[in-house]
Amino acid sequence: MLDIYSRHRPYALLAAVVMAQVLMLAFQIKREHDVRLIRYWAVELMTPVERAGAWTVSKVGGVWSGYVNLRTTHAENQQLKADLDQLRIRNRELETQAAEAQRLQALWSFHDEHPESPMLAAQVIGASADPSSHTLFLNRGERDHVRRNQAVITPDGVVGKIVEVFPSASQVLLINDKDGAVGALFLDSRTQGIVKGTGDSEPRMDYVSNDEKVQAGEEIVTSGLDRIFPKGLPVGTVESAAPGNPFQVIKVKPAVRLDRLEDVLILQSTQEINIKREQPATAESAAPAATQTANAASGAAAAKTQGAKTQGAKTGDGQAAHATQSAPPASRGESPGAASPKPAEPKPAEENPPAQDESH
Repeated sequence: MLDIYSRHRPYALLAAVVMAQVLMLAFQIKREHDVRLIRYWAVELMTPVERAGAWTVSKVGGVWSGYVNLRTTHAENQQLKADLDQLRIRNRELETQAAEAQRLQALWSFHDEHPESPMLAAQVIGASADPSSHTLFLNRGERDHVRRNQAVITPDGVVGKIVEVFPSASQVLLINDKDGAVGALFLDSRTQGIVKGTGDSEPRMDYVSNDEKVQAGEEIVTSGLDRIFPKGLPVGTVESAAPGNPFQVIKVKPAVRLDRLEDVLILQSTQEINIKREQPATAESAAPAATQTANAASGAAAAKTQGAKTQGAKTGDGQAAHATQSAPPASRGESPGAASPKPAEPKPAEENPPAQDESH
C-alpha cells in the first residue's frame, strides 16, 4: 500500500499543482459583465445539485402537505356529515311540527265554523295491539265529561264512537272494526243502509237492495238514525258495488285515513252539523239566474216605454188647457145655466210631429 502511494505520489502532486494553477487562472480571468470564470464554473457545478435538492424538497413537502391536508379534509368532512345529520333531524322535527300545526288549525277552524255543536279536541295516545281489533285510546276521559257512545270525528269525516271511558282516557271503536257500525245513506239518492266494519281497512254497506243503482265514487253520509252520529257527516265513498244475496255487496272507502289518526274531535251532542259542500255550477242552476236577468231587462224596457207615454200625455194636457183659456166667451143669447161646450179631447203628442209647409 505504501509502495503504491510512494510510486504515484509525483503524479498526484502534479495533478494538484495543475488544478491549483487552473483555479488561479479561472479566478483571474473575467468574462462578460466582469464576471470571473470560476464563478461560472461554480454556478454550472452547483445548479444540478440545487435543482435536485429543490425537487426533492418540493416533492417531500408536497407529500407532507397532501397528507396533512388530507387529514384536515377528512376531519372537516366528518364534521360536515355530522352537521348535515343534525340539520336533517331538525328538518324532520320542523316538518312534524308544521304538519301538527296544520292539523290543529283544521280542527280549530272546524270547531269555529260549527258553534251549534259542542266539541272536545283529543289526541290519540295509543292503539290496540290486537290486529283484528281497530280501537284507539284518547287523552280525554270522565274528567273532561266524555261519555260512552259519543261520536268521534275529524274535519274529513266519521272516525268511530266512544266504547270505554276512564278517568283520564277513553277508548274509541273505529268504523272499520268488526263490531263497528254507522247508520248511513247515499248523498244523491238518499237510499239508507248500515256501514259495518269487516276487520279490514275497508268497511261495507249492507241492506241496499239489488235494484238500487250504485256507482263507484258515490258519496255516503251519516243518516242520524243510530242516535250517535249527527246526520250529514261524511262516512266515505263507494269503492265497488256488486249484486249479492239478498242485498248488494258494497265496499266503502272511508273518508278518513283511520291508520294515520293523531288528533280528533269528540262530539258531546247529537245535534246536526251543517257541513258546507261546494256544488259545481250546472246549466239547471244557471237557468234561473238567466231568467231573472231577462225579466229584469224586460222590466227596465217596459218602465222606459211607460215613462215616454206619460211624458207625451202630460204634453197633450198642457196644449188643451192653453186652447181652453184662449177661446171667446159665450154669446148673449145663451142662458146662463147652459152648459159650456165640451172641450175637444186632447190628442197624445207624437214623438216626431210632421214638418209644416213653409209655403203657407
